Amino acid sequence: SSHVSTSAGGECSATAIRALIKKLVSAEKPSKPLSDNKISQILVDQGIEVARRTVAKYRESMGIPPSNERKRLL
Repeated sequence: SSHVSTSAGGECSATAIRALIKKLVSAEKPSKPLSDNKISQILVDQGIEVARRTVAKYRESMGIPPSNERKRLL
C-alpha cells in the first residue's frame, strides 16, 4: 500500500485517503459539489499533504465523477 506524508511527520495510507475523499463527497451539497482542489485543501487542513492531482486519481479509481458531473440542481 502506498503512503502519503502528514504534517505531523506520520504517514497516511492511500486506502485511508480514499475513504476520506469518499466521505467528503458523500457529505457535500448536491448543488455545490467539492472540486478536487477544494478536497485537497480540506485534507491539507486536516494535516494530510495530498496534491489535487492525487485527489483526482483516487476519485477516478473509486468511480466518482468530477464535480461538474456531480452537480445537481434541486
